[in-house]
Amino acid sequence: MSYKNFPMVPRVVFGRGSFNQLGEILAPKRLNINAPFIFLVDDVFKSDSWLTSRIPLAYNDQIIFVSAAEEPKTEQVDELVESIILKFNERPSGIIGIGGGTLLDLAKAVSIMLTNKGKAQDYQGWDLVKNKAIYHVGIPTISGTGAEVSRTTVLTGPDKKLGINSDFTPFDQVVLDSELTQSVPKNQWFYTGMDCYIHCIESLEGTYLNTFSQSYGDMALSLCEEIFLDDDLSVTESQEKLMMASWHGGMSIVYSQVGVAHAMSYGLSYLLGIKHGIGNCIVFDQLEEFYPEGVKVFKEMKAKHNIVLPQGICSKLNDQELDTMIDISLGLVPLWENALGKNWKRTITRKKLKALYLRM
Repeated sequence: MSYKNFPMVPRVVFGRGSFNQLGEILAPKRLNINAPFIFLVDDVFKSDSWLTSRIPLAYNDQIIFVSAAEEPKTEQVDELVESIILKFNERPSGIIGIGGGTLLDLAKAVSIMLTNKGKAQDYQGWDLVKNKAIYHVGIPTISGTGAEVSRTTVLTGPDKKLGINSDFTPFDQVVLDSELTQSVPKNQWFYTGMDCYIHCIESLEGTYLNTFSQSYGDMALSLCEEIFLDDDLSVTESQEKLMMASWHGGMSIVYSQVGVAHAMSYGLSYLLGIKHGIGNCIVFDQLEEFYPEGVKVFKEMKAKHNIVLPQGICSKLNDQELDTMIDISLGLVPLWENALGKNWKRTITRKKLKALYLRM
């Protein structure tokens, strides 16, 4: 039997205010004064001097503000890589992503594509990357996606939504400073938090489950239930615990897989451009058949925080559009296999998926 030999993030700093150490973390990694650090920063921070003034710029270092309004696309990665190559004579010393899952995934993808030929879409899949990425750092400003710890960078391409799943994808360094999450809007906090919660449910109830995944998944699930159902946590405690839930939830799926909610939300994202977190919530809300206890607790959390999910988003789609979503979803074989086993096709038919989508 062959066991997975996955890489993990080799260095991580945790604590409120740890973002202030970024300069000393990066200094030894600078290749030379002409090789800049490129900071990809969520453009919601464009006018936020509290964060941007603390980015340790030197020499030719540059901040590139990137909108996270849409899911990251392969074309967007290619454009960023081209602009960096054209602007600088030297390969950058590193790429630093500051933001939510979109910015972290873009940072991972750009760092890979600076050392690998072709287009980002050529590497959507499993273990297609040939060359090691340049040094890259992840700094989450919202918790839940697990992008800071995962070996994938989820991208929407011209004909599919699929990650670059590679041993070269994980960050070389992560900075976990929960203070950076203080301005997250409540809805967004809930949706990305539920992304973590759903990671745990899908991992813990999947056929790929093993003790490695379970140990991380149990911890993340416990933290999520405490954060979203307990009234006694302070704001600071809640922020720190969700940051660690995100880390543990991401680790849980590193050695297993996600399941039905993620497989179906990829279809929503590809066709309708629905962001990953809210897409997972919309799908998971309809999955009592697959995750009865998990969905029950999810609905309790939703009610407690007065979250109202969009309704009827698929009701006006034509058959061709529904088929596109179904095709995207069915293409994610490892997710279905984890959720339902090797014979998953006996349960998941095109008719079944169409009926589920039409309930959303």
